[in-house]
Amino acid sequence: MSVSRPRALSPSRASDFKQCPLLYRLRAIDKLPEPPSQAQVKGTLVHAVLDQLYEVDARRRTVEEALTMLEPQWSQLRQKHQEEYADLFASSTEESLWLKSARGLVESYFGMEDPSRLEPASRESFVGATLADGTRLRGVLDRADIAPAGQVRLVDYKTGKAPPQAYQDKALFQMKFYALVWWRTHEVVPTLLRLMYLQDQQVLDYSPTAEELEKFERTVQALWAAMQEAMDTGDFQPRTSKLCGWCAHQKLCPEFGGTPPAYPLPLPLAGT
Repeated sequence: MSVSRPRALSPSRASDFKQCPLLYRLRAIDKLPEPPSQAQVKGTLVHAVLDQLYEVDARRRTVEEALTMLEPQWSQLRQKHQEEYADLFASSTEESLWLKSARGLVESYFGMEDPSRLEPASRESFVGATLADGTRLRGVLDRADIAPAGQVRLVDYKTGKAPPQAYQDKALFQMKFYALVWWRTHEVVPTLLRLMYLQDQQVLDYSPTAEELEKFERTVQALWAAMQEAMDTGDFQPRTSKLCGWCAHQKLCPEFGGTPPAYPLPLPLAGT
């Protein structure tokens, strides 16, 4: 696999670097494979169903219609990722229980909003912007709604539970990222950022201001500058946290007695 220097910043890779610079390196630069988790694949499946739901006529956007989409979407995903998903389930019974839980998340969505009354401006769309200092932002936005009067709502579906209040700022990082991209590309500050947590039917709303997004922009620029410096030097220090228990790369982490692979990008010659 060819290795190249990342040229843009996404919300997920920004979160990786903030969590652990070494994790960012192993994912974004070394591009080491990670086995998919059942939770990750469930999120992909539910997102695919909710996206397809908005392709049908508004009158057909019922919970019954959405549930008929679930198994065909799962068949498509499973066929597309045969090798990756080969060891996802220990048995057909486990897979059936997993699919039942995905069905419950789709049903939960209908308890949070009525899709027959919505016509999103965009769904699962690639978005990007280049900031004044050259920092390039990229990502995939779940949904953007634009009201007749012009108000913009950016929406992201989450298949887990809503975080405690102490962790809400971390959860909103992704949405502020998309709000910044929207502002810089459309010259409109989104009216509302919404995270929809399907597992417990909780909604986390936030209304940004231009001043807040300007401050967030400086934060993102500083983060990208720190990432560039790490790429220049190859110095990606590990940072331990409670999330280490879920990391697929512990065997390569010095904090757990491992050794990272040789840094794959060229480094400046000594004295230059």
